[in-house]
Amino acid sequence: MALFTSFNINASGMTAQRFRMDIISENVANANTTRTEDGSPYRRKVVSFTERSGKENTFSHILCKETEKYTGNGVKVNGVYEDTDSEMHLVYDPSHPDADENGYVLYPNVNIITEMTNLIDASRSYEANATAFSASKNIASRGLEIGGQ
Repeated sequence: MALFTSFNINASGMTAQRFRMDIISENVANANTTRTEDGSPYRRKVVSFTERSGKENTFSHILCKETEKYTGNGVKVNGVYEDTDSEMHLVYDPSHPDADENGYVLYPNVNIITEMTNLIDASRSYEANATAFSASKNIASRGLEIGGQ
């Protein structure tokens, strides 16, 4: 493993988790949005991650792939998808401007408890990557000190 590979892996993890926290914040901010630009209620968004691969034509990549020891170079955001699995909330509120003819309003499928749990998870993952980055930095610094003696 090259000296800076661990830095890149941890930095990619921190970037991905920060993006995930941004999407969670968007979900929480739109928890009561009953009308978007297309006229439908806001739909919860979910972030998907995948393994980030390195340059596929480098000698080290080919060697690692051939020896089946290649483990990737971090994580990247695969996409942001709308949550179509969970159902929207139907609430009786005839005074609401978006109420249907029966007085029901369709609210977003955002559950604040789920979003806060996901936010804590993303925050802990970010902290773990930051701690690993700091440990890698200390190891590299100590190695340079030993090499300089």
